[in-house]
Amino acid sequence: MTTPLIGVSKSILKIKELIKHVANTCLNVLITGETGVGKEVVAQNLYAESARSSQNFVKINCAALPETLLESELYGYEKGAFTGAHKKRPGKFQTADKGVLFLDEIGDMPLALQSKMLHVLQSGEFSPLGSDQEFKTDVWVIAATNHNLEESMKNKMFREDLFYRLNIIKIHIPPLRERKEDIPFLIEYYFRVYKSEYPDNHGTKPDSDIITKLCNYPWPGNVRQLQNCIKKQMILNSWEKIFEELTQEQPEIASPILKENQQNENPIFINQEFSNNRTSIISEFVDLSTSSDKLFEDISLKKIKKMASDKVEKEVIAFVLEKVGWNRSRASKILKISYKTLLYKMNEFKVHPPA
Repeated sequence: MTTPLIGVSKSILKIKELIKHVANTCLNVLITGETGVGKEVVAQNLYAESARSSQNFVKINCAALPETLLESELYGYEKGAFTGAHKKRPGKFQTADKGVLFLDEIGDMPLALQSKMLHVLQSGEFSPLGSDQEFKTDVWVIAATNHNLEESMKNKMFREDLFYRLNIIKIHIPPLRERKEDIPFLIEYYFRVYKSEYPDNHGTKPDSDIITKLCNYPWPGNVRQLQNCIKKQMILNSWEKIFEELTQEQPEIASPILKENQQNENPIFINQEFSNNRTSIISEFVDLSTSSDKLFEDISLKKIKKMASDKVEKEVIAFVLEKVGWNRSRASKILKISYKTLLYKMNEFKVHPPA
């Protein structure tokens, strides 16, 4: 079961909207963000919204395996390809065919394997270790990293051509400390999840004072750290012990925030924040300064959906064209649309190369 993307912050709402528009394009996606922000959750939601959701979702962590093992895991191998290869084994590209291949921690992929990865992404073909035969694969590649790949490229640790091949659609997930309004919703969701997972325990749902403290904590481990705290609370049934642990982990930051007598900021008013976010999104397509009667005439769900879809299409087309030096033939292949359709959309959206 896919974990939903929880939150009402402006950044999360934009990611949710982008997922809907990108899910059936099969354009390569690069998800960035700190450790624990939920990059795999975004990947799973992209998969669940796509036409490939009935096929395999295959994950591989590029940082968890040594170079030789990572290569064999990705492409498979023939019997006798190396010591210990007692039988033929398919790789992730083969098992993910027609589905999604999630390359987690792509920034840690060794340089020697990056060139082979680039070849597969360009041609859709690969050879298992120990085989001369080329196999064709149709996978939607979603990659994720907590590294700054632009810096890695400058330091010659990540191939520039591979970066641009992966970074057709970029989704950045801000850290939890920058979207505190999401914290109460995350607490509510994971409290329900873990309550069913740990039915013999008696975790206490946090009251408003506890939620305020949790919202003001910086969460260096992001959503994953918050999840672990809720799990512990299910077992310990003591928020005081949770706060004590948080203080021990980051005393210089946590201590003044989590002290009982500390004057905290006012609690976050979720409804107002949510309302502001909704207004911000609607104002992109509707003139909110008009009278109520005229305003409601302009709010057509079908019309706004078309405008939002056109906006995403325009941005994606312009992005791809810029990255390929305005080579329309190459761009149409990357976008998986006909050359004629690309020219029509460029004219419709007024996307033209710089003078």
